[in-house]
Amino acid sequence: MRKFVLGTVLLGSALSTYAQQPSKKPLDHSVYDGWESAAAKIISNDGQWVAFTINPQEGDGRLVIRDRKTGKDLVLPRGVLPVITEDSKFLVASIKAPFKETREAKIKKKKPAEMPKDSLAVITLATGDIKKFANVKSFKTPAKGSGLLAFLAEAPAADTSHGKHSKPAKKADDDREDDDKAGDKSAESGMLVIRQLLTGAQDTIKNAGSYVISKPGNNMLVAINSDKKDSLSRTGLLLWHNATRKADTLSRGYGDYKQLTFDEKGLQAAYFATRDSAKSLQQFYALYYFKPGMDSAVIAIDKNNSAVPAKWSISQHSNINFSKDDQRVFFGTAPILPPKDTNIVDFEVAKVDIWNYKDDYLQPMQLKNADRELKRSYAAVYYPAAKRMVQLGDKDLETVLTTDNGNSNYALGYTDKGERVQMQWIGRTLKTAYLINVNDGSRKLIKNKLDGQYMISAKGKYTIWYDMQERNLWSFNNATGAVVNISKGIPAKVYDEEDDHPDAPDSYGIAGWMDQDAAVLVYDRYDIWQVDPTGVKAPVNITAGYGRKNAIRFRMLRLDEEERFFKADQSCILSAYADTTKYNGFFSLQLPGAKGKVNAPKELVLGPNSYLDLSKAKNADVYTYIKASYVASPDVYAGPQIAQAEKISSTNPQQQQYNWGTAELYKWTTFSGKPAEGILYKPENFDANKKYPVIFYFYEKLTDGLYNYQAPAPTPSRLNISFFVSRGYLVFAPDISYQDGYPGKSAYDYIVSAAEDLAKKPWADGKHMGIQGQSWGGYQVAYLVTQTNLFAAAWAGAPVANMTSAYGGIRWESGMNRQFQYEHSQSRIGATLWDKPELYLQNSPLFSLPKVTTPIAIMANDADGAVPWYQGIEMFTGLRRLGKPVWMLNYNNEAHNLIQRQNRKDISRREQQFFDHFLKGEAAPEWLESGVPATEKGINWGWDLVK
Repeated sequence: MRKFVLGTVLLGSALSTYAQQPSKKPLDHSVYDGWESAAAKIISNDGQWVAFTINPQEGDGRLVIRDRKTGKDLVLPRGVLPVITEDSKFLVASIKAPFKETREAKIKKKKPAEMPKDSLAVITLATGDIKKFANVKSFKTPAKGSGLLAFLAEAPAADTSHGKHSKPAKKADDDREDDDKAGDKSAESGMLVIRQLLTGAQDTIKNAGSYVISKPGNNMLVAINSDKKDSLSRTGLLLWHNATRKADTLSRGYGDYKQLTFDEKGLQAAYFATRDSAKSLQQFYALYYFKPGMDSAVIAIDKNNSAVPAKWSISQHSNINFSKDDQRVFFGTAPILPPKDTNIVDFEVAKVDIWNYKDDYLQPMQLKNADRELKRSYAAVYYPAAKRMVQLGDKDLETVLTTDNGNSNYALGYTDKGERVQMQWIGRTLKTAYLINVNDGSRKLIKNKLDGQYMISAKGKYTIWYDMQERNLWSFNNATGAVVNISKGIPAKVYDEEDDHPDAPDSYGIAGWMDQDAAVLVYDRYDIWQVDPTGVKAPVNITAGYGRKNAIRFRMLRLDEEERFFKADQSCILSAYADTTKYNGFFSLQLPGAKGKVNAPKELVLGPNSYLDLSKAKNADVYTYIKASYVASPDVYAGPQIAQAEKISSTNPQQQQYNWGTAELYKWTTFSGKPAEGILYKPENFDANKKYPVIFYFYEKLTDGLYNYQAPAPTPSRLNISFFVSRGYLVFAPDISYQDGYPGKSAYDYIVSAAEDLAKKPWADGKHMGIQGQSWGGYQVAYLVTQTNLFAAAWAGAPVANMTSAYGGIRWESGMNRQFQYEHSQSRIGATLWDKPELYLQNSPLFSLPKVTTPIAIMANDADGAVPWYQGIEMFTGLRRLGKPVWMLNYNNEAHNLIQRQNRKDISRREQQFFDHFLKGEAAPEWLESGVPATEKGINWGWDLVK
């Protein structure tokens, strides 16, 4: 092995074509931490203020607040989680503790209570006045109200800002006897500060735990915890009235309060509470209800209610939701679990998992989901006016979906009970759906054993489903039970016409519903269709065929998060993607009106960029989005017109100091005669008279991301494209299409044909080409090195080497068996191991390892939840025995894609050293040349180059 590597170095040292001196410096590993991204973008309702965060990959970020009228910015160091109040007058944000202080505290292994604390900033937007409060755990503002802020502090909150201070805090009148006692300093409790933003007046509530503000901001619910240092203090629940700045006691002396909830108007309230101690072997919760006029909250439903199934109780793990019309309260119930047997001595009992072939789910999946199943609840509804409850779901109908914000008399329920075993080889289950009458809980069968997805309409008049086997959309009239194939009149395919898996294709999806469920909007590959759910009217192409004619994919955008349906004559914004050019952008579309006139979409912007996170001011025609390209770092844009929006941020100005690169579409023809395309990345200082080493990076199809920004960042396992391009490499990312049963051969057809085509270019060094891929890409790397000696180096992250052993393995992250991947999904064999064993053998690199001549590095991590890491071991040990050049990196306790930043930095360095050695002829590092002994683990990283 030593002779092989040194020989490669000697040969590589003769390469003089890479001695180019760029005018700008190449990227190195020191740049990662300071490279920035824009996020957390929000816009005020009046459109004047735009706030966004600029964060480095590691370190302290900043919150920027742009006044669009003056063009001036206010910068809040370390600001995160910004919220602009409903009246557009205030911005509230958390201030993270300094990164350096937090890091030092972690090094010193300080306890959570001793860690640096976050702060809170309240900014008056018109004046720029900033008030800060230290040691704040959380804050909340009304969703639809103004002038109120509540935040939980670890101690009495002091205004730490300079200049004017708020008015003295006024203690809440909560009728408790322990007002003057010290607050509980535990993590669960704190000092709740209620601040009137317009006046600065503040009130405080001691020993506060969970709290919630009503949507209008007129009331608050505050749970009070007992003070561990005060034996006289008691738990309780307060109703705070913002108008009077006083609190009423809704409940007192209960052990725990959960899911504090208001109705839409902020008048009715509901929550779960129990009198049982946290140390009790069993805790029984009840649903409590309150409305104005009551002295205190009352038990609405508990386990003794006749409507609750026998041996069931209220589930504290379920959510509570009022219907939009405030007439219903939705919550959950669940079977009572047996109490813990305190007589069991842990070290004297066996630890065993029993696998039974009749189990619905495999044991690993059961264990993975055990906590979720223990907390599973089943839908129920309470009618306050009638004081009655209706059980909607049960063990035979686990999933219940309400609609129309809970106002509809119908709900959709479905279950896959009895159909779960086949998940092992299909990857999904068949679902049976029922229409549920929310008023009495009665059920009507909609469809039995569907291979597809259900949805209920916006107003609850129809149930829609897509049948994967029939490849059609169907409608069920919830009132009459009429069933109609609503896609048969659409001349285009409503399913993925490009799907190349050995399985039924999925649908393109549904954009939404027209007002009053008059029509459903359905996608084909390019256009949008207005479809009559009764099947009477013919489908209408509301984008006038513009999408298919111009190969542009249109998709509806919802810029109002509360918008539940579209309206006739409504002006909408569509996202747009051009298949041919890979351009992205936005179009406007006016939906058909009463006369049914169809309007072609109008282009707003379409170009060689990526556009993300489009949003609109609630009460003004002002838009914001993030725009980027491979060359341009993502920045925030804002303005009254999308196309003419102004750039209001400037991320990564340091990029101008580095040799960056370009991205272009490259086309060729495969060995099988198929037209193909991919992305070719070139250095900024590309010289056509020089030769460049090439690295191929691939997965499936990547050209959709032609105009995506590739930030230099420590990689979770994929190729760090911008880094290598900056350092004088060409990087090529080919699209791959697959033939059922021959995924390896398909990859060869596209990747090797692309490599041979590129090698003909005078500026591409065909003798120094490498390949890199992760996961599915890693498998393809492993396969290719058994089929060709074209590549001088290969890097495979989490590869499958042996499909015969991987076929029966477990995806430990989910607990699912891997058979479905080979029969129906990504691995694309399309048959069982015993039906087509020859395909599993032909596509498994392991059985062709003697053919390998390419040096290959493998990453296989021992906590990989997707690909069992023994796949990497099988490949490594096989190649090792054959004397082939192979290395394997196992990042301890790491996932399929690296999570820990220190590991990402490590693999980034090693990938560079690996390809620099084999493709540029640079010296080999110690870890390649002689390895790192286990006795030196954590001491010697093996990065030093061998001279």
